Amino acid sequence: MKTTVLKVDWNHPEKDKISIASSAITSGELVVFPTETVYGIGANALDAAACQKIYRVKERKSDNPLIVHVSSMQMADKIAIIPKKHRRHVESSWPGPITFVVKARKVLPRTVTGGLDTVAVRMPRCRIALDLINASGVPIAAPSANISKKPSSTKAKHALKYFMGKVQIIISSKDSRYGIESTVLDLETFEILRPGSFSAERIKSIFGKAPQAYTPTLTSKSPPRSPGLKYRHYSPSTPLFAYAGDSTAAINKITSGMKNFCFIGSAESCRIVAAPHKISLGSRRQKAAIARNLYATLIDLDDIGVDFCIIENFDMKGIGAAIANRIEKATNHRSFSTRRELNAFLH
Repeated sequence: MKTTVLKVDWNHPEKDKISIASSAITSGELVVFPTETVYGIGANALDAAACQKIYRVKERKSDNPLIVHVSSMQMADKIAIIPKKHRRHVESSWPGPITFVVKARKVLPRTVTGGLDTVAVRMPRCRIALDLINASGVPIAAPSANISKKPSSTKAKHALKYFMGKVQIIISSKDSRYGIESTVLDLETFEILRPGSFSAERIKSIFGKAPQAYTPTLTSKSPPRSPGLKYRHYSPSTPLFAYAGDSTAAINKITSGMKNFCFIGSAESCRIVAAPHKISLGSRRQKAAIARNLYATLIDLDDIGVDFCIIENFDMKGIGAAIANRIEKATNHRSFSTRRELNAFLH
């Protein structure tokens, strides 16, 4: 397939270019586009055949539901049933990096919902995304722009790497602001199904009560209630292990004599750890920057050519919960605090 790349201004999207992309959406084709969280790969959410292409191109399991993006509450009401008691809270939260799981209306294909009677829906805070949805005149189903299990695209160059020749349109623009997928909140159970940049503290301030944390079971045979719950995600090809010890200084003793590995962590830890290759995500005092840099770093890691990589863990406060969640999935729950534990993974 020939892919057309449209370079679009982040703040002032060119109408003619948005029109080209929206025509592809209404024609049943796929469009990769930026949002404030990560780049997404989108299709007309009301077109089951178009949405099926998303699963095929991403190599995604069909029971993994898609997030549907809308540009207004009126559009949301056409596909979802927003509980009356939470409507003003939802309106206060949107547009923004938070997705709500609610009951789906019958107009929405089950392909989109992963066979469930619920839908994950959000209104992005990104002019390009909103203009694309408005110009298309339909809600757009759009999971993150990545091949299944790989890190999500936060940069246009990575979206091109994944999908050039596989979709009709790729909109190229600035890097995503947050770099982490949206927070997913189930409005029925009031559980955070996936942490994101929209923190639990912020949810409490808007809704007046604290959300519960949800612990997914990876071995469950039931369909996942939200994207990012059931399957391994965000993983580079390079073997990746999380350091779970108290002091990063101990990594030097643990890895003594080991060669050709990489360390990813805060700027502070990179000054302490004596690894052959080191990548700083930014100061641990600026966790928003760490979140923004995480996926791009994991994608570029595979170009270094190391045998394995160690990544630092971060505390769970605010967006730290989302960072820790993505690291846990990227490492496939493989963490160590001793040389013996690390060797067990390596051998």
